Amino acid sequence: MTIKGSRLRALLTAAALLATPTTMLAADIAVVGGRADEEFWNRVKKGIDDARLVVEANGGSVNCLQLQSYDNLGPDAAQLVRTAISQGADGIVVPNWVPEAEDDAIRAAIDAGIAVILMNAGNIDKARELGAINYVGSDEYVAGVAGGEYFVEHGAKNVICVNTVPGAANLEARCKGIIDGVTGKGGQARQLPLPASSFGDQTAIAEAIKATLLQDETIDGVINISATDGDAGASGIMQAGKTGTVMHGSFDLNGAGLARIKDGSQTFAIDQQPYLQSLLAVQLLASHVDFGTSLPTAPVLTGPGIVDQSNIGSTLEGVEKGAR
Repeated sequence: MTIKGSRLRALLTAAALLATPTTMLAADIAVVGGRADEEFWNRVKKGIDDARLVVEANGGSVNCLQLQSYDNLGPDAAQLVRTAISQGADGIVVPNWVPEAEDDAIRAAIDAGIAVILMNAGNIDKARELGAINYVGSDEYVAGVAGGEYFVEHGAKNVICVNTVPGAANLEARCKGIIDGVTGKGGQARQLPLPASSFGDQTAIAEAIKATLLQDETIDGVINISATDGDAGASGIMQAGKTGTVMHGSFDLNGAGLARIKDGSQTFAIDQQPYLQSLLAVQLLASHVDFGTSLPTAPVLTGPGIVDQSNIGSTLEGVEKGAR
């Protein structure tokens, strides 16, 4: 049978359309994230960039919208969600840091037909309440409990959780978990709240921790709510002359903290694997938009995991590859 040229061209065109992602099967994903100068969010960014390869292979795009500061955390995050809506995103990945400030914007996105995954901050109950399709991240309260229990099991009796972004739901949950984990094992614990402007301010955090340790000689455990704050925490403990006598932990990882764990000056860190959070969230959301897929597992938990001297070697191998 002979196919005439015009008919052949039509068949080839139809085949090409079927084989090539169309605008209807090309997810444009927006990701709301923290400050670009933070090591933690650099790990998140690597996950986004690696996921972008898959999204772009299917004809879509990934746009990362990052906060400039945490001074106005909830309203600024909500504004980034609204920016993603105005830009025509098909899907939004967003941390639910401050629900009372962000929920309306997230609901507006979902009401507009935009698929949403909560990542890093929030939980599956909040995702279901809002109508988001899943939550990807660590359960911050569970992570805190694990850290609090670790403190007591390794000898600490009086622990402070230093919170430089009080009011942020995920960080409040971390400190509440620490307090419950410590007290549940018979110890004492409390939160030390600092102004949000002190987040990342090494001098302010170190001075606050130093002053607190000198005022209360019974404190024998300090945990910081981020790896960057952990660097300041180590400095404050040292300035108070307590290195080696006060156990030190942090949430999340960075190079300096891992070096301290290796040399014994920091006891442990709680890892939520930020690389996996963004990698999985972006790919799951894009697949949902493009192909209608859904994952029966909810939430998708990437932590917590404890990093201490027992597993520091394997963790450092992941750091060398930029994923830990």
